[in-house]
Amino acid sequence: MYLLYIDGITGKLIKEIDLVISCNFSHEDGDQHQPRGASHFTPAFNSVQTAATFMDNSQYNVYALPLESPNHGSESIVNSPADPVASPFGWHDTNAFIGPDFTITRGNNVFAQDDFDGDGSTVGASPDGGITLDFSFPQQLDVPARDNIDGSTVNLFYMNNMMHDIWYQYGFDEASGNFQSNNYGNGGLEGDFVVADAQDGSGFNNATFGTPGDGGNPRMNMFLWNAPTTGGVNPLTINNSNLAGSYDGEPAAFGSTLPSPNSPLIADLALVIDDNSGGVSTDTSDGCDVITNGALLTGKIVVMRRGNCQFGTKVLAAQNQGAIAVIVVNNAATAPIAMAPGNDGNLVTIPSIMISQANGNALIAALQSGTNINASLNNTGLFRKDGSLDNGIVAHEYGHGISTRLTGGPANPSCLSNNEQMGEGWSDWFSLIITIEPGDQGADLRGIGTYATNQSINGSGIRNFPYSTDFNINPVTFGDTNNANFSAPHGIGSIWASMLWDLSWRFIDDYGYDPDLFNGTGGNNIAMQLIMDGMKLQPCNPGFVDGRDAILQADMIANGGVNSDRIWEVFAARGLGFSATQGDSNNRFDQIEAFDTPAPLSNDSESINSFNIFPNPTNGLVSIASLNQVNNGVLTIYDFNGRVVLNKKSNFNEIEKVDLSALKAGIYLISITGEDTNHVEKIIVK
Repeated sequence: MYLLYIDGITGKLIKEIDLVISCNFSHEDGDQHQPRGASHFTPAFNSVQTAATFMDNSQYNVYALPLESPNHGSESIVNSPADPVASPFGWHDTNAFIGPDFTITRGNNVFAQDDFDGDGSTVGASPDGGITLDFSFPQQLDVPARDNIDGSTVNLFYMNNMMHDIWYQYGFDEASGNFQSNNYGNGGLEGDFVVADAQDGSGFNNATFGTPGDGGNPRMNMFLWNAPTTGGVNPLTINNSNLAGSYDGEPAAFGSTLPSPNSPLIADLALVIDDNSGGVSTDTSDGCDVITNGALLTGKIVVMRRGNCQFGTKVLAAQNQGAIAVIVVNNAATAPIAMAPGNDGNLVTIPSIMISQANGNALIAALQSGTNINASLNNTGLFRKDGSLDNGIVAHEYGHGISTRLTGGPANPSCLSNNEQMGEGWSDWFSLIITIEPGDQGADLRGIGTYATNQSINGSGIRNFPYSTDFNINPVTFGDTNNANFSAPHGIGSIWASMLWDLSWRFIDDYGYDPDLFNGTGGNNIAMQLIMDGMKLQPCNPGFVDGRDAILQADMIANGGVNSDRIWEVFAARGLGFSATQGDSNNRFDQIEAFDTPAPLSNDSESINSFNIFPNPTNGLVSIASLNQVNNGVLTIYDFNGRVVLNKKSNFNEIEKVDLSALKAGIYLISITGEDTNHVEKIIVK
């Protein structure tokens, strides 16, 4: 999904931006998923709102928030979870009339479907809850992932809707560019619900989110992840000859799944032979050209080399010759990979696996020598993890859509394309903040992607350091943005997320935790609001200092700056203090960290009643009267970002008059310092 800037006069391509954000957690900077063309869905709807609340009696069997993943707790039934403000007609509406418009996992906010073939231009299948909207499909973790596609898609539908409804309360609404088919007359461009693909067949160990401008459908692609590394049995068993034994292999991401170990698929092996007529490959045993020994493949498990043609195409060719399964031999000494379907994988109905080069070459040599080999195939019990069941990953991906639409406004999706951008940081924070459980502490170790990467709930995750307010666990500071070991954008984003996580827990420690993510009043809710508002206030392509200042400004607007001290202290502790500089926000190696705060942040107790500053609020002229002379006195006025807007010396022997009429309306800090004097007071300029 590309955004192109074209010179209107010359037609020259000025800039190209890929709007699909790839979060390949296994390889920080790798992108194993190629962006695909965006699909735009344009369902008809009526934009007349007829109800303020709606209970549709729907039910969903999911890993309900605040659970992060199946490792964090059990599935449960949630009933009519749609928020009456964010989704007033329920999750299955598009026409603003009471009653569901869809009985599948589709509605105003998201269309969740399978994508086994990895082809974003096709419409996949979705589980149907019937007229009663009963989506209580079981969540099955002990079967191949594809056999749990209904449960997977329902959880994906649930999490997308929860992200929509939760963050609606904090300002990600229609006017701000949220994702809805029908905006119910509340502004913004409509028709841009999320298209969410479960078990995307075009790759593994990844998740992506593509966000066009307001009115264009974003697309979420969720993938399967590598299976656990312990337990289970190997999928291939050779039953005779001197090669008898058990062999490891990777099942393909297409075709039928392997049978259970209790009823394995058993047949003789046959080596494919092709004629090279298409010139696709010079190898006559890779099935990339016309097969010449088809009569010998019927009813057999066919062996072929990996070659250089698409996996789905070669397996389909063997299937068309009567093969009942395929074993593909890797062409490199690396571990076998899970084969992607390519263009023809959706036509394949037989199972297939890839085995290692060494084991495969031994099989091929034996078959070429005329040895009869009988084999068994069964599923391994090492089932792949499904990203759609990892609520943290789904929230992370949806978070990319939020930060993209809010930064620079919903019409400009390119405002997080600079090298210092913090998009991955906000997404990690979205994942963390909605999965806090009662009793959690800021110092706890929180890893990102622990379920999908087969770690325990106490695993360190896939960032340079796990998230924790304990600097012994997570020591990152602003200066680490200059460290090449912190990749861009994921590593840099993790530094920003560390600061936001510290800030969230500072608010929780000071104001308490409220488990109500929709209407709560705890410190977590306050932090959620300020960080969301900050995204709206910051400039296009912000750096860390811009992001910090926007949060300070948000607090000034919403709360009169009452939290400015704690905000400064949190950021300063991670090196994003008052004197820190971000340099060029498009250069990730020119940051300078600082651990100071704007001076002063508090009053000297003896000076609290020593000054009279009036009028306050003021239209411009301010008078400052002191009860005592201030030796070596200095008067300083700061804006909400701690920047000095006025500085002058005065002993305050008489009333000091200051003209602030040139300043913008807002809240400022007046600081008076001197020998034994340290006074700070807020003043409002109208």
